[in-house]
Amino acid sequence: MNLILLSPDDIENTTLARVRCPRRLAHLNGIHRACEGDELTVGIENGLLGKSTLLSISTQEAVFDISGLNQSPPPALPVHLVLALPRPRMLARSLEHITALGVKQLTLLHTHRVEKSYWQSPELGEDKIRQHLELGLEQARDTVVPKITLARGFRPFIEDQLEGLLKGRQGLLAHPGMPDACPRGIETPTLLLIGPEGGFIDWEVEQLLAAGCQGIHLGPRILRVETAVTALLARLF
Repeated sequence: MNLILLSPDDIENTTLARVRCPRRLAHLNGIHRACEGDELTVGIENGLLGKSTLLSISTQEAVFDISGLNQSPPPALPVHLVLALPRPRMLARSLEHITALGVKQLTLLHTHRVEKSYWQSPELGEDKIRQHLELGLEQARDTVVPKITLARGFRPFIEDQLEGLLKGRQGLLAHPGMPDACPRGIETPTLLLIGPEGGFIDWEVEQLLAAGCQGIHLGPRILRVETAVTALLARLF
């Protein structure tokens, strides 16, 4: 935990915050071995971060002086990521990696090769998603919580959402066998679409290309989704 992320419920006033979350308290006591007077990096959800003095700590709460928080969070990537819903265990890791890398807009999409049972997974529960987003933010010393949208049907996504998402953005479809290599170091606002294990089916690829997306690839190697997501984001931005 490289950042103590404060939720709105933790903030008592403009100078004081009280952390009562069992997970964060366990980390402060067990990993940081934090003591009164220590200075730790603290951030307010969707707000500023900086060094904060620990005024007191117990197994029940930690009290911080937050009057000196004056740093902005790191800049977000200029990307809206559309990711075919991964397997539940992979989803958990992917959410943490995506958040740590600076993605702030994510759509989880149903495609032909996504098992319908994935949508029933407890990992899609609000509390579970929130937990993984927090872990990614704490890792990267970021405070801005990503916005997650669930798109449970591919055809409705194509017909009702894709055109709007492409306005003001270039669309990049990452899929094996596409004609163009993944570009590097771009700054253009981008809609990046990544398929499931096994990729998009041909019809889905045709629909995305017809909508104006450019097909790109990462070379001849076939990567796991979580590896491909990290590689694409690192290369593109």
